[in-house]
Amino acid sequence: VQLQASGGGLVQAGGSLRLSCAASGRTLSSYVMGWFRQAPGKEREFVSAINWSNIMTYYADSVKGRFTISRDNAKNTVYLQMNSLKPDDTAVYYCAAKILRPGLLTTYDYNYWGQGTQVTVSS
Repeated sequence: VQLQASGGGLVQAGGSLRLSCAASGRTLSSYVMGWFRQAPGKEREFVSAINWSNIMTYYADSVKGRFTISRDNAKNTVYLQMNSLKPDDTAVYYCAAKILRPGLLTTYDYNYWGQGTQVTVSS
């Protein structure tokens, strides 16, 4: 599975961005998809995840109510709508896919990773 993240950029605080993660090489319909982020000098942290059926979604407390994850299995794409952005959201955002691994919240739980896309929120 190859994952390609896009949609990052520079935005002012309070603004919005939508990240996309397009997959190729295999259909994603059986995978749990996640987004992580890594700020300079910090470890990569969990942001959000969604199961294959779009029924279950999970969010880090820091983004609840502001970010929305969704997926389009027909397009093999997962999205992260980010609203009310804050300077603390500045990071490189990574999409990831997991299958047959028990966890959800750590990098070790995911089998495949895309390259990151930079999100910068100015104050």
